Amino acid sequence: MTTYVEEDFTSHEADILRRYFTNLDQPVFALVNLPEVVKGALFARYSRSPLSLRRLFLEEFVGDLDISGDETIDATVGLRRAEELYDRVFFQYGDDSVAQLGGVHLACEQASNLLTKVLEWGRLASYLEQSTRYIAYDRRLGGRYRYYRDPEVLSSVLGTRYVGDMDRLFDSYSELVPRMREFFKAEIPKNPNDPDTVYHTAIRARAFDSVRGILPASSLSNVGIYGSGQAYEALLLRMRSHPLPEARSYAALMLTELRKVIPSFLKRVDLDDRGVITSAYMESTREAMEIVADELFPASIEPAEVPVVELVDFDPDAEVKLVASMLYSQVDLPETQIEQRVRAMGAEDRLAVMRAYVGTRRNRRHKPGRALERPAYRFDVLADYGAFRDLQRHRMCTIEWQRLTPQHSYTRPPEVDAAGCAEEFDEAMNRSAALFGVLDEHFPDQAPYAVSLAYKVRFMMQMNAREAMHVLELRTTPQGHPAYRVVGQEMHRLIAERAGHKVVAEMMDFVDHTPDPLLGRLEAERRADARRGDAAG
Repeated sequence: MTTYVEEDFTSHEADILRRYFTNLDQPVFALVNLPEVVKGALFARYSRSPLSLRRLFLEEFVGDLDISGDETIDATVGLRRAEELYDRVFFQYGDDSVAQLGGVHLACEQASNLLTKVLEWGRLASYLEQSTRYIAYDRRLGGRYRYYRDPEVLSSVLGTRYVGDMDRLFDSYSELVPRMREFFKAEIPKNPNDPDTVYHTAIRARAFDSVRGILPASSLSNVGIYGSGQAYEALLLRMRSHPLPEARSYAALMLTELRKVIPSFLKRVDLDDRGVITSAYMESTREAMEIVADELFPASIEPAEVPVVELVDFDPDAEVKLVASMLYSQVDLPETQIEQRVRAMGAEDRLAVMRAYVGTRRNRRHKPGRALERPAYRFDVLADYGAFRDLQRHRMCTIEWQRLTPQHSYTRPPEVDAAGCAEEFDEAMNRSAALFGVLDEHFPDQAPYAVSLAYKVRFMMQMNAREAMHVLELRTTPQGHPAYRVVGQEMHRLIAERAGHKVVAEMMDFVDHTPDPLLGRLEAERRADARRGDAAG
């Protein structure tokens, strides 16, 4: 059963695309024979476009490229020149470092929001995901709403129920988007100095933000990945052992396409004594943990009442160790001796070290050095799945999450209430929970597809102070989504007050604690418009 919508291309378009994409009829494909800067720019545009990558390339990129010399190229043939060398060094001698030196741009299209989290789990690759803020999910794909149709579910007695309830959720989203757009227009009239495009883009993004919680986790997204052979091997080994059938299906598609570009780096993936046994190990340990956890923590245990964000672990002595780490590379002494001297310092001397190390940060992209990786913070968070999606992308953190279910209730944005749409929103949430309930009895691995993004999921984030600076400054900007802004603001407060690391918190100059503006994207769109004007001039 086909779970994706195949694209149609004219013969002329297909002739062009074959030179640069490893296939024209699958949802997973690699980019080849293009300059790296073009592939990077194409992926950057990808995250904000409703178009597929191949269609985006045809409409916005190919006209600016000189492709006259590429007429005899066919990307489907694959690249084999260095195969013998890689075979000898990588496969026969097992030098994994070689697999870090060959990279591939890979597109995974029409992937569910559950699958995108699997794809983006690894630390060693770079990812861009289609944004719910810029993509209208009321637009259909091949005549049908954009959600994943699991073959097992569709072929079961629940198939009709699944499609019917999913369609109704998307109907609710489609009905509320224009109502919320009109609400925001009435609340925030257009400034005469703003171009129409700036104002309407900000209004549109805010409307999408306010009702994205209705979208189920089955909603489809496009993901662009750039990774080394080593990163892809690790990703595929995990996906081949994953309980979600969609993940295993995409692993097979990815392996086929990647072998057209970097075949030697992926020879071990499906060898019985290499990749197969490794994936089996991952699967067996996961299943063993499920059994042990079920025995020790029966479902009858009710979750305790805890804050939305809780700081569960930190080092009370972190600021002393931080100063010692800042000084380490500047002196010629053992670290224990440096730390002893720091402990004997007065507060002013320690502050002088910290101020010199951090310097004057003029924007959030000015990051201090790796000494800030010494302090660490572990947070337990209960936030809606939409917020989790955005926070999970910070791969330098250690992030673990629990199963997505409706059991922790949901977040309904206050503007939905103000616009008089609360009843419709709640009805969609009830439909989502009911569908999850019937799926969970027969298809527990696929049941989370039914859960709307407004439902809360519990997850843990562990990060050092340097990564916390990056995450919290980025995710508290006024143009950010309110659901994750509040998480970032609370984390920052807990670092200062619960951990007592006020100096560390003060280093994060660009954490924004201002209340959520009703049209947070407006200022960002004004800056983007100004940059476009400067470029045109």
